[in-house]
Amino acid sequence: MSFAYAGLIGGMSSVFAQQTVPLCQPPTAGEYLLLVVSPTADNQKQLRSALPPELKTINCKYLNETVTRIGGFNKIDDANRWARYVSNIVGLSAIITTRPTTPDVQPQPQPQQQAQLQQPQQTVNYNPQALGEGYAVLVDYYNRPELVNSVQQVVGGNVGFVSYGQRPYLLAVYTTNQTEAYNTLQKLNNGGFVASIVDSRKVILLRSTVRL
Repeated sequence: MSFAYAGLIGGMSSVFAQQTVPLCQPPTAGEYLLLVVSPTADNQKQLRSALPPELKTINCKYLNETVTRIGGFNKIDDANRWARYVSNIVGLSAIITTRPTTPDVQPQPQPQQQAQLQQPQQTVNYNPQALGEGYAVLVDYYNRPELVNSVQQVVGGNVGFVSYGQRPYLLAVYTTNQTEAYNTLQKLNNGGFVASIVDSRKVILLRSTVRL
């Protein structure tokens, strides 16, 4: 009985701890942020043991994921190197996101604005499907569909429309080539866009090509 009671208390404590995980703070201007998907206490413990103490980490919520936030990278190569290290040594997937030094986008819209954004994009050729293995470079377009043309100019091709973490994004690039993905992220950052690299297997493709 005492073991069952202890287990019950432990389960309640675990649920309470999950409920109190704070939302992740965004990166500062020009910073590359590494978000390691670590949903369990074992994941988090294993990750901390594999990282040097000088790297500042905090557990937080990003979209609907529990992640370990690792900040302070001023170069994409540094963030890329640690993302590979985490994947190879710990076996956890990582998201790299950044914030332009001189952003030209509006503040993030409210959830009801995001829902309104998705609807017109789904009226034609709506055939959602999960992307395969690789890297997806996503752009948050902040309720400004006119950014599609600007993103197309940066990537030199068509831009798709996807859902990630139950939120809509522009798909700048989907590739299995890591170098191509990181180069695209840096181009978008230099162009003033808020972009992220994510595991493409968690991205749902809504439209392969967006036309205004």
